[in-house]
Amino acid sequence: MAGITTHVLDADRGRPAPGVRIEFSMMEGGAWRLVKSVVTNADGRTDKPILPGDEARAGQYQLEFHIDAYLKTKPGVTEADIFVDNPVVRFSVSDVKQHYHVPMLCTPGNCTTYRGS
Repeated sequence: MAGITTHVLDADRGRPAPGVRIEFSMMEGGAWRLVKSVVTNADGRTDKPILPGDEARAGQYQLEFHIDAYLKTKPGVTEADIFVDNPVVRFSVSDVKQHYHVPMLCTPGNCTTYRGS
């Protein structure tokens, strides 16, 4: 499977993070262009790939995870607890035949990502 996928995990609670808005952009002409905005489902994943394999092309991409709104709904989390509000992950796609999975793990105090499988 080629293309770009993602999911969000609430590492503080050890479960998926539903209802997180993710904005997907690509670099075009030296500027970021918003391609789409999606929301994670009950499993913390998007219902479809962010970018299907047949639409992938080499270039620069960006995912902005709106974690702050999700965290503010959690019991015991105040705005002062949220250290990283809306992390942005920028990455390059060089081989359109490969699958690029970009997971986000979040807590009120940090966010982590990596290239998954």
